[in-house]
Amino acid sequence: MSSWSSRAVHADAEVPRAAGAVSPPIVQTATFAADSAQEFAELALQRRGSGFYTRYGNPNHAQVAAVLADLEGAEAAMVFASGMATITTTVLALVRSGDHIVAQQRHYGGVPSLLLNLLPRFGVSCTQVDQTDPRAFAAAIRPETRLVLVESPSNPLLDITDLRAVSELARAAGALTIADNTFATPVNSRPLALGADLVWHSATKYLGGHSDLSAGVLAGPAEVLDRVWDAAIITGAVLGPIDAWLLLRGIRTLPLRVRQHNSNGLALARALEAHPAVAAVYYPGLPTHPQHRVAAAQMDGYGGVLSLELAGGYEAADRFIDGLRYARRAPSLGSVETLVVHPATMWQAILPPDQIQDAAMSPGLVRLSAGVEDTDDLVSDAIQSLNALKT
Repeated sequence: MSSWSSRAVHADAEVPRAAGAVSPPIVQTATFAADSAQEFAELALQRRGSGFYTRYGNPNHAQVAAVLADLEGAEAAMVFASGMATITTTVLALVRSGDHIVAQQRHYGGVPSLLLNLLPRFGVSCTQVDQTDPRAFAAAIRPETRLVLVESPSNPLLDITDLRAVSELARAAGALTIADNTFATPVNSRPLALGADLVWHSATKYLGGHSDLSAGVLAGPAEVLDRVWDAAIITGAVLGPIDAWLLLRGIRTLPLRVRQHNSNGLALARALEAHPAVAAVYYPGLPTHPQHRVAAAQMDGYGGVLSLELAGGYEAADRFIDGLRYARRAPSLGSVETLVVHPATMWQAILPPDQIQDAAMSPGLVRLSAGVEDTDDLVSDAIQSLNALKT
């Protein structure tokens, strides 16, 4: 299978399911019975299994992991209760006291909170760098560097990281590159094909796509995922069977949805960039984006998320959000409905003021996640809200 839509629908065809069931059943059980002591022992020792105890694995986990591994071009994948559970468990599994991590300056707010506030308690240090400059990564890597964390496009300013260049630098230094692919999705970008070692998602966003679940996904080599699994059964951030089933259902339509997200995101970015009330638009699909050429070289589409800077600051940003008819003010992205948020307000709960400033979240910044509504409806809605700022 070569097409995204066919793979999203059929990549788990070899995973066992109830005979004749077109839609996989929800295996709503906490534990599984074994027929003998030997079988029980084998199931207990099987990493990333699906028939011992749901914290260790579940058939619904196995099905969605098979599809995500296929879409990301990975040997294996595993699921978690959230995106932050994914990256926290992964990092804890792969570092120890005395190790060092290199990370870009702009990540989703929970990631720098993990790297700068939690990990130093356990003797793990982190250096943040300008993600737009591979030389900054090279300068920050030390002999004790074990991980390089990247996110492209980044949250919330849609900066682009040169994934191939950074992955090559990390590999030469013996470090693993972990790429957050939440904004792009595997339909638009595949970090593993560009040299990254592991890729992860907040599957709550585009992969689920319907604002009805919380989940995370990690994909990469089976040997590395086995190490992460050993930590995962300790941290216990297990995805429930129903949420795994919902995630699989969402992924079935991911390629279809991403096409419309891409179209809506680009149309909105072009329209907003031309409006006098907008000081700046951050969207990698625009030729005016500083890393547009890098984005074009490593992405097949640019997604539905964009950020805009309102010339009138916080008051204008708040009025613009209030004036939108289709967008909901909500702290997420990548869903079928358009969502909008004021990042400086949202992230103050998880980042201290100096780190919010470092993330370049000014009072006038608005992050808009275009849904799958009609393109003309979304553009006209945004324009009418901007026009109303003059009154």
